[in-house]
Amino acid sequence: MIRIDHTYWTYPHAEQPSLRDLDLHVVPGEFVILCGASGSGKSTALRLMNGLIPHFHDDGILAGIVTVDGLITADAELDAIGLLTGTVLQHPRRQFFTDSVPEEVAFAMENFGVEPEEIRTRVTKAVVDLSAGVPVGQRLRDLSGGQQQQVAIVAATAHWPRILLLDEPSSNLSADAVRRLTVTLADLKARGVTIVVAEHRIRYLEDLVDRVIVMRDGAIDVEWTAAQFRAVPDEELAREGLRGVVAAVDLPVVPASGPSIAGGVDASDVPEAELELEAIRCHLGGRAVLDIDRIAFSAGTVTAIRGVNGAGKTTLARVVTGLQRSTGVVRLDGKVLGARARQRASAIVMQDVQRQLFTDSVQAEIHLAAAHSRAPQTEEILDALDLTAFAERHPLSLSGGQQQRLVVAAVRVAGRRIVVFDEPSSGVDRRHLQSISDQIRRVADDGAIVLLISHDDDLLALTADCQLTLAPAIPDSVSDVTATTAQDMSSKEIR
Repeated sequence: MIRIDHTYWTYPHAEQPSLRDLDLHVVPGEFVILCGASGSGKSTALRLMNGLIPHFHDDGILAGIVTVDGLITADAELDAIGLLTGTVLQHPRRQFFTDSVPEEVAFAMENFGVEPEEIRTRVTKAVVDLSAGVPVGQRLRDLSGGQQQQVAIVAATAHWPRILLLDEPSSNLSADAVRRLTVTLADLKARGVTIVVAEHRIRYLEDLVDRVIVMRDGAIDVEWTAAQFRAVPDEELAREGLRGVVAAVDLPVVPASGPSIAGGVDASDVPEAELELEAIRCHLGGRAVLDIDRIAFSAGTVTAIRGVNGAGKTTLARVVTGLQRSTGVVRLDGKVLGARARQRASAIVMQDVQRQLFTDSVQAEIHLAAAHSRAPQTEEILDALDLTAFAERHPLSLSGGQQQRLVVAAVRVAGRRIVVFDEPSSGVDRRHLQSISDQIRRVADDGAIVLLISHDDDLLALTADCQLTLAPAIPDSVSDVTATTAQDMSSKEIR
C-alpha cells in the first residue's frame, strides 16, 4: 500500500537531510505509529506519503522512490494521491478551505465528484456524529483547537480514502475527545483503512496498533510489533524519549464563581490576588462561551486551566491578555487594565506557534522577544531547550516541536507580568516535556502570573500548582443544525 524505498529528503536551505535512507513499507489495512523525538522526521515521512513532498515542498532535494497504492508520488498528480489519502495536520486550521462544519465535510467529496445525494447523506451523518463534542453550527474559526481537530478528522475521511495519515491527532484533545478519536480509528481500521499516525502520546492506541516505529535522525531506529509494544516497560519508553503511562493529576482547586466555572463557589469566597477578573462575559458568533463572576490568580503560581474542548479555556486566555473583546473588569495589582494595557503586560504561547514567528533566525527571534526586558541569559535558555544548534536556522524550517520550544523560550525572556501557555506541549517528546516544564516554573519563580492551558496530564503533574476547571457552554441544537444542513446542501449547487 505504501512503500518508501531508501529515501532521502533535504528541505530548502537545510544543511542536513531530514530523512536519511528511510526504508518503510506499510501493507493494506495496517495500523502503524511513527514516534520519536521532535525533529526525528515523523511529519516529513507523512508528507512523503500524501505527496506534499515533493509537490508542495518542491525546492528540496529528494532521492529515492515513494509509492502509494502503486502510484509513484513524485510523478503522480496531487489530486490522484489525495483521492487515495486523507490527512490531518498538527494544526488543522491550516487545512480548512471553508467557514462552516458542513461545507468543510463536503469539500473533498465535491472536488472528487461524489454524487450530490450521497454528499448530503454523509454530511448529515457527520454533523450528528460531531455534535457530541463540537458546536456544529459555529463558524470553524470560532471553534477551539481541539474542536477544529475533530472536524478535520471527519472531513479528511468523508470521501472514504483508503489511507488515513494523522499528525499528532491527540495533541489538543480532552480526555473525552481522545476516547471518541479511538472509537473512530477503531471503526476505520475495521473497514480496512490503512492508518499511519505520527504521535508522542502513544499508549491510547495500544489496542489498535499493528506496528510501532521509532524514528531517530530521519531513519528507523527501533521497530516493535503490537505484542512487543504492549510489553515495553515505561523505563524503556523513557530511554527512547517516548511518552508512557499518563500521570495522575490531583491539584488544589482555585476558588472562582460563575456559570462557566465547574464546581464554582460563592463570589464572596474568592480571595483577592494580583490578577482579578470580575463579571466577564464573552460571546462568539452569537453564542455565550464565557460567563464568569469572579476569579483571582496569584503571582508566582502556575494555574492549570482545564476543561473539555470548547469550554472556553483559550477564550479566557485571550480575554486576560487583551486579545478578545468581552464585558467585565480585569485588574492587575488593584488597577483596572484595558485591552491594550493587558496586551503590553502579557505574553502568550499560542496553540499554533507558527503565527508567532516573525524573524529569519532562531537567535533573532529570541533577541526580538528580549528587546524591552531585562532578560535572563538567552544563550542559557536556548541551551536548556535544545535550540543552540539551530540558532542560525530560519524558525519556519524547524519541526513543530522545535517551533513550540522556540516560542516558549521567547516568552521566557520577554519578562511580562502575565504569561499564558496554551497547549505548550502539543508537539513535544518526553525529554523536552521536562525542559518546557522547567521554563514554565522559572517564569512563575520570576514573579509572573502564569496560566497553563493543557490537556496533557504529564505536563500538569510536572508544572502546575493549582487548577481551575471550566464548564462547557450549552451546545447547539443538533436537530436544528442538521435540518439547516440538509436545506443548505439541497439548495446548493454541488459539482
